[in-house]
Amino acid sequence: MTEEREFGEAVRAGTPTWLIMAIVLLGALSGISFGLAWSASNQARQAQEVLGTEIRTVKEGFAKDSGALQQRLAKTEEVNTGLQGELSLVTKRLRITQGELKKARQEAAQAREENAKQIAAMDSSIKGELATKASAEEVKAVSSEVTVVRGDLDTTRKDFQMARSELGTLIARNHDEIDQLRRLGEREYIEFSVQGKGKPQKVGNITVELRGTNPKNHQFTLALVVADLRVEKRNRTINEPIFFYTQGARQPLELVINQVSKNKVLGYLSIPKINQTTSGN
Repeated sequence: MTEEREFGEAVRAGTPTWLIMAIVLLGALSGISFGLAWSASNQARQAQEVLGTEIRTVKEGFAKDSGALQQRLAKTEEVNTGLQGELSLVTKRLRITQGELKKARQEAAQAREENAKQIAAMDSSIKGELATKASAEEVKAVSSEVTVVRGDLDTTRKDFQMARSELGTLIARNHDEIDQLRRLGEREYIEFSVQGKGKPQKVGNITVELRGTNPKNHQFTLALVVADLRVEKRNRTINEPIFFYTQGARQPLELVINQVSKNKVLGYLSIPKINQTTSGN
């Protein structure tokens, strides 16, 4: 109370008002500055704590990554060590293989050279023996062997010949064998096919009409018209010759069916050339 009284007396005594206001303003500014400083210090401390936490996190992550990296490096070094050992082993084996290959090539070349020498020696020996031992008896023996071989070839040729009919003609069973008979030049051959029942077809100087087929049993029935004479051949079999004569012919014509299917036959007509010559005369 005394101080307030004194202050009031001092004011009343004539202290300037502006001074009092300046003192109050300075006090206020000092309080604000202290508050700001305390707040800044608080924020700095918090920032330092956050920064420290982040630094610790980074250090821990780096330590983990560094450990994993070291483990990978150790594993890589282990793998490299193993690969180097295998490479060294392969290199050694390759050197051994190359040496063996070189040796084998040398041995093969030597064997070829020795074989060539032996063959040349045998050739010279055989030529010398043939030159010194050739005689009339040996030539005769060779001629006999040639005769035997020719006989064997003739026998083989006969074995490969086609079947013959009761009149001695060769019976072709397909187009290739028909061509073989053509090359013999003894007869003319006309190949034909008849399809459909009751449809007469002209083949050379005769007419052929299909009357029926039995593919299961390879049989057929044909009607032939020769010089206005109609003849029916029933239940004939494939590759079975059908012989008939035309007017003034000395040798018969021969008709052979090679294939039978449903309502279709395939075959050929064989005409002796002597008949054609006689007809021409």
